[in-house]
Amino acid sequence: MTPELLAKAKSYGFSDRQIAYLTGTTEDAIRAERKRRNIVPSYRLVDTCAAEFEAYTPYYYSSYDRADDEIKASDESKIMILGGGPNRIGQGIEFDYCCVHAAFSLKEDGYATLMVNSNPETVSTDYDTSDSLFFEPLTLEDVLHIYEREQCTGAIVQFGGQTPLNLALGLQENGVNIIGTSPQSIEVAEDRELFASMLQKLNIAQPPNGFAVNEKEAFEASHRLGYPVLVRPSFVLGGRAMQIVYSDDELLHYLRSAVDASPERPVLIDKFLEDATEVDVDCVADVGNHTDPNAGTVVIGGMLEHIEFAGVHSGDAAMVMPPHTLTKSAIQKIRECTHAMARELNVSGLMNVQYAVKGEEVYVLEVNPRASRTVPFVSKAIGKPMAKFAARVMAGTTLEELGFTKEIWPDYWAVKESVFPFNRFLGQDILLSPEMRSTGEVMGVDADLGIAYAKSQMAAGVPLPLEGQVFISVNDAHKPQVPKLAKLFTDLGFDIVSTSGTAKLLRESGLEVREVFKLAEGRPNALDGLKNKEIQLVINTPSGQIPRADEVKIRTTAVYMNTPIMTTLSGARAAALGIEALKKSGYSVQALQQLHEKAYAVPTV
Repeated sequence: MTPELLAKAKSYGFSDRQIAYLTGTTEDAIRAERKRRNIVPSYRLVDTCAAEFEAYTPYYYSSYDRADDEIKASDESKIMILGGGPNRIGQGIEFDYCCVHAAFSLKEDGYATLMVNSNPETVSTDYDTSDSLFFEPLTLEDVLHIYEREQCTGAIVQFGGQTPLNLALGLQENGVNIIGTSPQSIEVAEDRELFASMLQKLNIAQPPNGFAVNEKEAFEASHRLGYPVLVRPSFVLGGRAMQIVYSDDELLHYLRSAVDASPERPVLIDKFLEDATEVDVDCVADVGNHTDPNAGTVVIGGMLEHIEFAGVHSGDAAMVMPPHTLTKSAIQKIRECTHAMARELNVSGLMNVQYAVKGEEVYVLEVNPRASRTVPFVSKAIGKPMAKFAARVMAGTTLEELGFTKEIWPDYWAVKESVFPFNRFLGQDILLSPEMRSTGEVMGVDADLGIAYAKSQMAAGVPLPLEGQVFISVNDAHKPQVPKLAKLFTDLGFDIVSTSGTAKLLRESGLEVREVFKLAEGRPNALDGLKNKEIQLVINTPSGQIPRADEVKIRTTAVYMNTPIMTTLSGARAAALGIEALKKSGYSVQALQQLHEKAYAVPTV
């Protein structure tokens, strides 16, 4: 590798990592050689206003063509913000919201902000968001170039999701000042053994778990824990390749088709808590700004109770804030655990915790010392800009100075519902799982929980019906709960439609039901009812991990016909609650500002 060949490789677009792989050396060695030879990129300017008028925010891209560097010299104190990269299913736009709020608040505090993001279709890359913008890949090599060239005073990795978080340790090792929660604390939360040690020290429960680097270890761990188990690769984005596994056959299929277990990338295995309620908590803390870990403030912004049972990715789940079924003791336990972990991790900025609650038992599933997908929702629900507060905290301001020291408990209900792209993917089953599939979210707010839920369904584009027929088809495990559920809808004036097995069960419970054929038996069947607009609501829970073909057809047809469909019993109950509230009192609209005036504070622990 001569200097000339190295310069040519860089001008052709080869990364240091690619060159290192091809030459049998390391990325660090290639970077050191380039610097020694002064083979570094120059930055070219994009005129964002096409010369019509002055462009206030420069857009830069790197080039190795040795042309003049167009970055303007500046003595301002600069903070770099790493964005989330390209938008894709699993990478929420909510992270972009946090990056934008960080840029706005830091500018107000007198810092120059540099946004690094490779996505032109986001608000963070708008001309009026930051002081300068770099359209560069979110890799260690590219981020280091920008940081060194601009002589930044610090970098924020908390706001762009998992993508920049994975760079934190490498950036710090190369001299980057990561402001906010330290990369070491992030590593404690990400590393299975370190995380378990922390929870043990704090006497906080987590589901029984293990990890495996090969098939043999995976089977041993799963048998020790007992099926069902939740399996996932390490360091995943948006729950990619996460799955609930119920048998040896399913585990073998998962290991051979979804992941490649190795010592560098172990598969994580958790005991899956069936019928547990999942809870998301977002908090902001300034503990890391103090040398004494008992000093500083931790404030919970919001507790969100999932409507679906545990196992659905938090980016997909419908959620209610504040919690509506949890006991006071469970809520207090969640509060205490959140405060203890924020202090133990020396959090400076945002932290998200996911809990599973079963009765009075509270288990910690996951801790993310970073922005989460629910931060924008929580901020709007309580009327406080949590991402702005977090950015200021990371730059050295305390929460006391910001006047945000008390947990806010809304005097109304806020429901988050996810929006899915299923009508764009022909034949794709709509079942929710630990792998994130939503592409957006909406919010319903009201003093009545049922109306808040109904508003969220309207906003998601599939409003709940007030009359008509409900098709019910559930798996055998859910059959005992069907009569009580069906009665909710018959009491609301709906007619029940189902196939023979469910129809027999409902009749034995004294309910009237219209029986239709299964798809393989003939017509009329559920598909005919959907296509003819005779069915106004579908309740269909899956029959197993590998759904039957007729189930998939029913669910996908419901999506194409824009018919509301519930794939969990908890979702179906919420729909009944929403329909009842709408029929009883209708709904009204209020501005968020009016609702925020009604919020009241709850003392923190």
